[in-house]
Amino acid sequence: MVITKRPRISAFPKCYLEEISQKRTMSVFDWIQMARDLPADGLEMYEGFLWESSDPFLGKIRESLQKAGFEMPMLCCSPDFTHPDAAKRKAAIEYQKQMIEVAFKLGGPGTVCRVLSGQRWPEVGLEQGLDYAAFGIQSCIPVAESYGVVLGIENHYKDGFWLYPEFAQKKEVFLQLLDRIPHSNHFGVQYDPSNAVVAGDDPLELLKAVLPRVVSMHASDRYLVPGATLDDLKSAEGSAGYSKILLHGVTGKGLNNYPEIFRQLSEVGYSGWISIEDGMNGMQEMRESLEFLHQMVETYYGKIRA
Repeated sequence: MVITKRPRISAFPKCYLEEISQKRTMSVFDWIQMARDLPADGLEMYEGFLWESSDPFLGKIRESLQKAGFEMPMLCCSPDFTHPDAAKRKAAIEYQKQMIEVAFKLGGPGTVCRVLSGQRWPEVGLEQGLDYAAFGIQSCIPVAESYGVVLGIENHYKDGFWLYPEFAQKKEVFLQLLDRIPHSNHFGVQYDPSNAVVAGDDPLELLKAVLPRVVSMHASDRYLVPGATLDDLKSAEGSAGYSKILLHGVTGKGLNNYPEIFRQLSEVGYSGWISIEDGMNGMQEMRESLEFLHQMVETYYGKIRA
């Protein structure tokens, strides 16, 4: 196989998630200006960054991105398709459909709009949750197709503002859900190796299982606070936000085997976006992480023909 395209690198300001989405002490426009000198081709967005969804506001974001030299490759959304209340599941579907349109307005055709399964509500069993999540996702695919947007289901840990972790957090549940969604050019996997680590799964085994359907990727590295184990994450369930025992650091220096990840991606000719989730310890670490990703691309895609 001759690889003719390389993955492109984007950045996501996980360090400013609360400031922009919840506290609103910082705007998405502030972030765009701060990122101007980062070695990235795009800036990923999160639904919480959109303080309003009017066309003028979205147009202003897109204009700011373009002036700063960025594309908008993915809009991260967190629909709760597994909520025990049927009315709230319906509302989640309608909201996700709206976000697909927003993703198109910000990034155009080919933009990835992330979807999740929903929260791991205690009163929702496995089969019921799989039914709910599959129905929610399949309800949104026709809308994605109409806009030329691609839905990406992420092997996620927990939305920062959720009470419970992801319903399909574990690999076996994630793959069962994936098997229920027919193959489509407008649906695939948003792969995150760090989330696999948090779930207690092997990130490389998960990648091997989903590789043909990967449409986008998050790249970060995770660490546990000294003395903590992955089992300690269970005690965080039922508490809003991310567990305090999880730490972010420079990508390539943590638990993930990025050389093997990039080898597998390059072997199948993956050329989608790879977005860094970083900056928790300062913008310099985000820069180092982005530079590491560029090195990985050069190493494993360096023989691409012009």
